[in-house]
Amino acid sequence: MIAKNILAIVAVSAAAFSGVASANAEFGAPYALQFEGSRTRAEVMAEAARVSATRSTEPAGSRVAAPLQSNVQAQAAEALRLGKIPSGEIGM
Repeated sequence: MIAKNILAIVAVSAAAFSGVASANAEFGAPYALQFEGSRTRAEVMAEAARVSATRSTEPAGSRVAAPLQSNVQAQAAEALRLGKIPSGEIGM
Protein backbone atom coordinates (compact mmCIF):
# COMPACT_ATOMS: atom_id res chain seq x y z
CA MET A 1 0.00 0.00 0.00
CA ILE A 2 2.75 2.44 0.95
CA ALA A 3 4.78 1.48 -2.11
CA LYS A 4 1.79 2.27 -4.36
CA ASN A 5 1.39 5.70 -2.77
CA ILE A 6 5.08 6.49 -3.19
CA LEU A 7 4.99 5.31 -6.79
CA ALA A 8 1.94 7.50 -7.47
CA ILE A 9 3.64 10.56 -5.94
CA VAL A 10 6.77 9.98 -8.00
CA ALA A 11 4.73 9.59 -11.20
CA VAL A 12 2.74 12.79 -10.57
CA SER A 13 5.85 14.81 -9.74
CA ALA A 14 7.68 13.50 -12.81
CA ALA A 15 4.75 14.48 -15.01
CA ALA A 16 4.62 17.94 -13.46
CA PHE A 17 8.35 18.52 -13.91
CA SER A 18 8.30 17.33 -17.50
CA GLY A 19 5.52 19.83 -18.23
CA VAL A 20 7.55 22.65 -16.71
CA ALA A 21 10.60 21.69 -18.73
CA SER A 22 8.69 21.67 -22.00
CA ALA A 23 7.02 25.01 -21.18
CA ASN A 24 10.43 26.63 -20.61
CA ALA A 25 11.79 25.15 -23.81
CA GLU A 26 8.75 26.26 -25.80
CA PHE A 27 8.33 29.81 -24.52
CA GLY A 28 11.88 30.52 -23.43
CA ALA A 29 12.92 30.97 -19.85
CA PRO A 30 13.18 34.61 -18.70
CA TYR A 31 16.71 34.09 -17.43
CA ALA A 32 18.10 32.53 -20.61
CA LEU A 33 20.11 35.01 -22.67
CA GLN A 34 20.64 34.64 -26.37
CA PHE A 35 23.68 36.31 -27.88
CA GLU A 36 26.10 35.87 -30.72
CA GLY A 37 29.73 36.78 -30.31
CA SER A 38 31.66 38.58 -33.01
CA ARG A 39 35.17 37.85 -31.75
CA THR A 40 37.15 34.75 -32.50
CA ARG A 41 38.47 32.35 -29.89
CA ALA A 42 42.04 33.53 -30.55
CA GLU A 43 41.08 37.16 -29.85
CA VAL A 44 39.46 36.24 -26.56
CA MET A 45 42.46 34.13 -25.52
CA ALA A 46 44.86 36.99 -26.38
CA GLU A 47 42.82 39.44 -24.30
CA ALA A 48 42.76 37.04 -21.36
CA ALA A 49 46.54 36.68 -21.54
CA ARG A 50 47.00 40.47 -21.52
CA VAL A 51 44.71 40.93 -18.52
CA SER A 52 46.37 38.24 -16.43
CA ALA A 53 49.84 39.65 -17.19
CA THR A 54 48.91 43.15 -16.05
CA ARG A 55 46.76 42.29 -13.03
CA SER A 56 48.21 42.30 -9.53
CA THR A 57 47.67 39.21 -7.40
CA GLU A 58 47.87 41.28 -4.23
CA PRO A 59 44.46 42.07 -2.72
CA ALA A 60 43.54 45.75 -2.56
CA GLY A 61 44.34 47.34 0.78
CA SER A 62 46.55 44.49 1.95
CA ARG A 63 49.67 46.58 2.40
CA VAL A 64 50.23 48.12 5.79
CA ALA A 65 51.93 51.47 6.10
CA ALA A 66 55.50 51.31 7.34
CA PRO A 67 55.85 52.21 11.01
CA LEU A 68 56.79 55.82 11.61
CA GLN A 69 60.27 56.47 12.91
CA SER A 70 59.90 58.12 16.28
CA ASN A 71 62.41 59.10 18.92
CA VAL A 72 59.88 59.82 21.69
CA GLN A 73 61.26 57.03 23.86
CA ALA A 74 64.81 58.36 23.47
CA GLN A 75 63.64 61.89 24.33
CA ALA A 76 61.80 60.62 27.43
CA ALA A 77 64.88 58.72 28.59
CA GLU A 78 67.03 61.84 28.06
CA ALA A 79 64.56 64.03 30.03
CA LEU A 80 64.50 61.49 32.86
CA ARG A 81 68.30 61.36 32.94
CA LEU A 82 68.55 65.15 33.07
CA GLY A 83 65.99 65.34 35.89
CA LYS A 84 63.31 67.12 33.91
CA ILE A 85 60.81 64.37 34.74
CA PRO A 86 60.22 63.50 38.41
CA SER A 87 60.71 59.86 39.28
CA GLY A 88 60.21 57.80 42.38
CA GLU A 89 58.19 58.86 45.43
CA ILE A 90 59.62 62.38 45.59
CA GLY A 91 58.16 64.77 43.07
CA MET A 92 59.37 68.20 42.03
